[in-house]
Amino acid sequence: MYHQPSMLVGGKWRGASDGGTLPVINPATEEVLGEVPAATTADVEEAIASAAKAMESWKRTSGWDRAKVLRGVARRMEARRDELAMALTLEVGRPFHQSLGEVQAGLEQFEWFAGEAERLFGENISSRQGGQLIVTHEPVGVAAAFTAWNFPINLVARKIAPALAAGCTIICRPSEQASSVATILVECCLEGGVPAEAIQLVTGPAEPISTAIMKSDTVRKVSLTGSTAVGRLLLSQAADTIKRCSMELGGHSPVIVCDDVDVDAVAGLCGQFKFRNAGQVCIAPNRFYVHESVAPAFKEKMVEYAQSLKVGDGREDGTDMGPLTTPRQLDRIEIMAADTKSSGAAVLTGGGRHKGSNKGFFFEPTIYEDVPVSARIMHEEPFGPLAPVNTFRDLDDAIERANDTRFGLAAYVFTRSLGRAQHLANEIRSGMVGVNTFLVAHAEAPFGGVKHSGMGREGGTQAIHDYLDVKLSHFMPG
Repeated sequence: MYHQPSMLVGGKWRGASDGGTLPVINPATEEVLGEVPAATTADVEEAIASAAKAMESWKRTSGWDRAKVLRGVARRMEARRDELAMALTLEVGRPFHQSLGEVQAGLEQFEWFAGEAERLFGENISSRQGGQLIVTHEPVGVAAAFTAWNFPINLVARKIAPALAAGCTIICRPSEQASSVATILVECCLEGGVPAEAIQLVTGPAEPISTAIMKSDTVRKVSLTGSTAVGRLLLSQAADTIKRCSMELGGHSPVIVCDDVDVDAVAGLCGQFKFRNAGQVCIAPNRFYVHESVAPAFKEKMVEYAQSLKVGDGREDGTDMGPLTTPRQLDRIEIMAADTKSSGAAVLTGGGRHKGSNKGFFFEPTIYEDVPVSARIMHEEPFGPLAPVNTFRDLDDAIERANDTRFGLAAYVFTRSLGRAQHLANEIRSGMVGVNTFLVAHAEAPFGGVKHSGMGREGGTQAIHDYLDVKLSHFMPG
């Protein structure tokens, strides 16, 4: 059963003030799941005022008490694990067993930042002018979170948890495609003990929500997970009110596969992570550079893996890959696939809409070889199940090609040589590097990019400081 989306404004669950709604479409069946409220400017302004009011009490709640609340949220997410996962599968299309994994990742954010709330220590420094210098941390104020639809639990949790841990209140605007998931998650927050006005949930199209939030001087911090284009727009708008910003933006992750690896194992792993969530992952491996001596075996094994995937409705047992989440995504991937083929690249497998599906936004797992550097797919994040595989002979050439992008979110290298691994990790310009692994997202470690992939970090000890101001007090003897 589909959990109908709702807004939480001023401590009350309700629809939009003018009754406006938008349909939510199941990407696997193209059926209407339900209606999501479309917030008005007045709704957003009420949410901002309510969040500001709640700041007065929440910021004075001790870190230890905030930690108890955050752990309570994690326990409620755990209790509603299946419900959250099914809502994700219905709205995004991901296989249910993979959706369960995201619920776990999301609740771990609350567990981690509960500990961070307890560890918000300042500094006591003896002053050379006499007296003591006391450094303390204070919540920056009302925060706002804008999130994408591809990981609708973890992306929201990554913003709510550190904001609340720091003593900030928060206004969340999830993607309209994944508002049921966000509704259940915010319900878990209230059930776990978060004061009703400390968190606001406004749903619907980005406009007018983002405009009202960005114009408000009350909102002091904005965190976005989205495209580089949207990040650039919000950054320019944030300048007017000097908002602090965290931006997790686009990526175009390179993968360098050296000649000393277990080719079958690495190729299978590359296929698994490339086609996870139908390639709709910001840190998905996107550009494969494989040493020419192992490239034939690598491509053969990766093609074999892609062809073995069961593509279908995420609710069905045995499904490995679901649909693209929106019709716009499907159209975009079709255009990029056609461009890649016309550029002269060879199609090793896939290349079009999934032939076994009469409905839904399905596209075949697709692998190319000999892709020209001028092809669009080599410079633009596909955000879909398209994998270009090229070869290299010289490692420095592979590094140069890996860095030949404006993005710098994640990168991956595979080698058995420690020295080579260290050299690659040092030379690749990226916020995160996975060495013999694609697992770079952890609650306890910083997640984020460089260059046009954004600024700030989510996760780890670094993330909570994006929601804190630093205050210095100099105490002299009276």
